[in-house]
Amino acid sequence: MTLRGKFITIEGGEGVGKSTNIACVENFLRSHSIQFIKTREPGGTPLAEELRNILLTPREEKVCEKTELLLMFAARAQHLHHVILPALAQGIWVICDRFTDATYAYQGGGRGLSIATISILENLVQDGLQPDLTILLDVDVQTGMSRLSSRPDTDRFEREQQDFFEAVRVVYRQRAQQYPERFRLIDAGQSLESVQRDIISVLTQFTGLSDD
Repeated sequence: MTLRGKFITIEGGEGVGKSTNIACVENFLRSHSIQFIKTREPGGTPLAEELRNILLTPREEKVCEKTELLLMFAARAQHLHHVILPALAQGIWVICDRFTDATYAYQGGGRGLSIATISILENLVQDGLQPDLTILLDVDVQTGMSRLSSRPDTDRFEREQQDFFEAVRVVYRQRAQQYPERFRLIDAGQSLESVQRDIISVLTQFTGLSDD
């Protein structure tokens, strides 16, 4: 009987360094010969990537908050069905750049949508599935926006104002407090070396494997 793979999500607002630190997670798993895939949300399949493009592309037409929410979960349903669930069933670990916690933070916190509504869609789409480990990279919003300003192109979400990102951060931190059994909060305002040392410590504890 094949053991179910582990589901690890990396969360955080803009400018927290997710891409760089996801590579740290990959290196840890690779060094221990753990088979894994890396994916992202929204996205992860051809159709879900098309929905990602719709969601992230700046446009003149204002996107209704509920439209945004439904598109997020439509992409997630496709992603789960075709990528995440099959991999986990085969014993393959999944590293995902954002998942449903981001929906609570961005659409619940940033857009002000009902947490109860998000929960209904979560239950419909995920049927109880939750990550085994969520690494939340946290940094103050001013630092995150400062890092964001160096990017040549910004997407529709990255163009939001500071109060939006403050609300996103508040909900992320609330969820970390609400679900301490799976969340690990890491100060992303530290040096990269310190952040990655903390990530390795979390992974070592989670897997029971040494980084030696």
